[in-house]
Amino acid sequence: MRPNETLVGQPIRSLQTMLRIIAESDANHPSVVPDGVYGPDTTRAVTYFQRRYGLPVTGVADQSTWESIVSVYQNAEVEILEAEPLLIVLEPGQIIRKGEENPHLYVVQAVLQVLSDFYAGITPPSMTGVLDVATSDSIASFQQMNQLPITGQLDKLTWKNLALHYPIAANANMQP
Repeated sequence: MRPNETLVGQPIRSLQTMLRIIAESDANHPSVVPDGVYGPDTTRAVTYFQRRYGLPVTGVADQSTWESIVSVYQNAEVEILEAEPLLIVLEPGQIIRKGEENPHLYVVQAVLQVLSDFYAGITPPSMTGVLDVATSDSIASFQQMNQLPITGQLDKLTWKNLALHYPIAANANMQP
């Protein structure tokens, strides 16, 4: 585990923070307030952890317990924290033009498919990885709807707007 900068040199607070995250992903696990004091709540949480994961039950975070907590914490962190954002990296001034093939276009085409369910003016393109006519038309419709320069090409400004609209449309599509 790479500790948060504010926890460097604070192993008890680091332990408590990891145990707290584990407790957030496992309702049966006792929670701990990261106060930096190895008191009864920390001992109880460590003891529970050791019992749950088949470690010698001592209430003390020895090296084996620490390593197990780190491993479980890393998985719990993935479960409870926001998903990592996916950044499309376009070079300064880069524009993907009609007929070009680019792996980013698979993501753009998927985003446009989601947006097409939310915005009536966008026709969903096929997943080709090529800025074909259908993808260009979808991009142009999106650009027009957002008062962007209508080029049918993928540039950074268009990507930024696609990325801003996607969460709204995706979450609306998931509503019952």
